[in-house]
Amino acid sequence: MSPESFRRIAPLVLLFLTNFSVALGQDIPHQLGPIFKARLEPPEVVAYQLQEYLLQRAPRLSVPSTAEAWNSESQQVRERLLAVIFHGWPREWVDSAPNFRDLGGIPSGPGYTLRKFQYEIVPGFYSTALLYEPEHLAGKAPAVLNVMGHFADGKSEAFEQKLCINQARRGIIALNLEWLNMGELRRTENDHWFGAHLDLAGVSGVGLFYLAMRRGLDYLAQNPAVDASRIGMTGLSGGGWQTIVLSALDPRVKVAIPVAGFTSLAGRVERPPGEPGDYEQNAPDLLAGQDYSTLAAMRAPRPTLIIANAEDDCCFRGPLVEPEIYEPVKPFFRLFGKESLFRFHDDTEISAHNYGVDDRQQAYGFFDENFGLNTSAREIPVGADVKTYDELAVGLPQDNLTILGLARKMARQITREPVPSGAESAAWADSERARLGKVVRYHAVTVDRAWPVADTAHNRLASVSYVFQMDNGLSATGVWLKSMDAPPQPALTIVLNDAGKTGEIQKSWDQIPVAASLLERDRQVLAADLLFAGDASPGGRDDIPRYAEMLDAIGDRPLGLEAAQLIALARWAREKWTPPGISVVTSGPRTQLVALVAAALEPRLFTEIATRGGMPSLEYLYDKPLTFAEAPEAFCLDLYRFFDLDRLAALASPAEVVQKDFLKSSGAPQGAK
Repeated sequence: MSPESFRRIAPLVLLFLTNFSVALGQDIPHQLGPIFKARLEPPEVVAYQLQEYLLQRAPRLSVPSTAEAWNSESQQVRERLLAVIFHGWPREWVDSAPNFRDLGGIPSGPGYTLRKFQYEIVPGFYSTALLYEPEHLAGKAPAVLNVMGHFADGKSEAFEQKLCINQARRGIIALNLEWLNMGELRRTENDHWFGAHLDLAGVSGVGLFYLAMRRGLDYLAQNPAVDASRIGMTGLSGGGWQTIVLSALDPRVKVAIPVAGFTSLAGRVERPPGEPGDYEQNAPDLLAGQDYSTLAAMRAPRPTLIIANAEDDCCFRGPLVEPEIYEPVKPFFRLFGKESLFRFHDDTEISAHNYGVDDRQQAYGFFDENFGLNTSAREIPVGADVKTYDELAVGLPQDNLTILGLARKMARQITREPVPSGAESAAWADSERARLGKVVRYHAVTVDRAWPVADTAHNRLASVSYVFQMDNGLSATGVWLKSMDAPPQPALTIVLNDAGKTGEIQKSWDQIPVAASLLERDRQVLAADLLFAGDASPGGRDDIPRYAEMLDAIGDRPLGLEAAQLIALARWAREKWTPPGISVVTSGPRTQLVALVAAALEPRLFTEIATRGGMPSLEYLYDKPLTFAEAPEAFCLDLYRFFDLDRLAALASPAEVVQKDFLKSSGAPQGAK
């Protein structure tokens, strides 16, 4: 490092080397406490801004003029969504034939037989399944793919066994799949949110969920005992989500019955905290251009029964869902003259979250009607046949992959060309900067209005607290501070903390001693909270990932939104206070990443980026591991595929990047080379 470069970054190096003993011995930290603790923006306001932002961008469903026009549009949506779902996946995995291993029969009851299967989702990652068949098969039979929701006992749940046994005793071949992180797949590393770690490595996590259920459909379609023109699908909750997604995108599913499994994006936004936001339901880009009502419309003219529960204590209440995903879709079936094949049942007998006897009987009747069977819709009592978890256990390989394990494996396979030097570096930086902008979906914003909401001026310290309204409708907050003894136009440092201006990552990384030390070195300070941090957060711990994933789903990226806010604040501050230079000090891995991305996108806007308590590499997200809820902006689709922190630092040049006191992971490095 040249002497000139060192002189430029010396104030921040000194800040990092000090233990803040000077600052902590003065009055400044005591003055900053009340200023920083004052809430600048209520969480309800931030939540409202996010709701408005999402609603303005929520896909709209419009009815075409003809059935032919809708068929053409549906095919375009299908191709677009499958490209989203299989983004980054090896083609040979996507196109591979079903690999089901028959592990033998299980003693069953009258009228049906039961067999255990182990099947491959992707190489090294297996799941389990049960096949219920009519005892006496004559010719090809209809079949139903039965998929599970978030039920810890998985395929051994009593309601699921009764459903499948009744299907088999009616002459239907019933395949019941285990679901990720349920039943025999219940492992910490199979938590659905680890799908975001696949996204980070450039492999769409929702693709794993899609393949896991599509393998069952592949098996049924190729089973010589199955009539491929009569395949149905049904499931409750997460099984309802699986049903609408697969049955909309795969024309082999002729009859679909999703139960309490989905709603529109607008419905989810309008009822905060609203319906649960599982990772797979709001995966990146899944709702960019189409909504779940679109998926329901893509079922036309195939028979579809949507079942909901009137007072569902989990999600998707019937009276609220009906106007969102049933009424708007009826005209699409009308285009084909098949309005009678699209139905809605609101269960009031057991109005909580269930696939109870009333809902099951609705399903039996609908399958029988559309499969051309002649049986009673009343459930056959089969309680005596219900088996225990252990009786239905199939078994999995000891070294079976998990969602996180697969993500780590994919991340380890990433290779990148080294950063060039010399004459080639400028062209490389321009190209990589453009790529970064696309990955984080960067769209520049400006400070539409800076609202001064409080000020102080005593003991030789001045402060003004602001709410920064951005021109995209979202906001950030910040406190500007300056010693009255400082020069007229001192350098400015923007201070960011993962826990917000009132929080701390560690005692030594608290905003107050950082700001105090900077002020004592005659720098002016802007202690800012960007979207999803501190005063710019929409509420509780669960609200942040819920809104963040919906932003991902519509095609935005929280990382890009936050970097855009930081850039906008720096530009506004440059005009407002005309500092000779603007640096950034961050505490924690989230704000570290935001600052590096901002500097990589706008390298001449900042003089230095300094981090305490950050990551040495994005590998940390896999090694620790951090979860989406802990750092939602970090799990940006394709980010680790193309970039790591060292490459972002290289793109930030001529801004200097200083890092100290890295967080420690709990595992061995998994990194890319």
